[in-house]
Amino acid sequence: MNEDFSPMLRPVEIAHLRPTQMTVGLREVERKRVEWRKRADRDGPDFLGSHMIPAILGPKSVPYVIDHHHLVRALHDEGVTHVLVSVIADLSHLKKSQFWTFMDNRNWLHPFDETGSRQSYDRLPKKISAMNDDPYRSLAGEVRRAGGYAKDATPYSEFLWADFLRRRIDERQVVRHFERAVVKAVALSTSHQATYLPGWCGPSNDPER
Repeated sequence: MNEDFSPMLRPVEIAHLRPTQMTVGLREVERKRVEWRKRADRDGPDFLGSHMIPAILGPKSVPYVIDHHHLVRALHDEGVTHVLVSVIADLSHLKKSQFWTFMDNRNWLHPFDETGSRQSYDRLPKKISAMNDDPYRSLAGEVRRAGGYAKDATPYSEFLWADFLRRRIDERQVVRHFERAVVKAVALSTSHQATYLPGWCGPSNDPER
């Protein structure tokens, strides 16, 4: 293992990157695709050079992405073939079972499907393009941008918010009437029910607390 976790930078084909989560919010991906199209010709290389993708080298030196899955998926869908990867730990010498245990304990995995149910490690997709859509992850991202909660460094914090909203807003509303779902979700995000979540920024004098 690389004991000091010193970053090592290298260009990697997106097709060779392995995700460490099962889902993305495809609305979030589409938003990033639009952003990329606006800047691709203007400053695309500079953008790619300044947005390094953190990854772990797993068994057989396979690179596993541990953040920025939505950006990588968006770039892939836009035809970008390579990204600059920051390798923050080399676990290539570990056996597969040891690797998954270590990754899980470091909170570098999110093996939950689009229903919020935990799955076995072998169910994780093998390619960035194979991640399924979780509409609630898109909802959580939009709620944060609307000021419903603050950005937080807690790993997979927006998936925690997605799971919170999944239990309170019908999926049909999220899929068919997204803007209405956002209004409802923002109200829920500042309520006392959400005080345990990372980035909560509801009123401290909430009478229901």
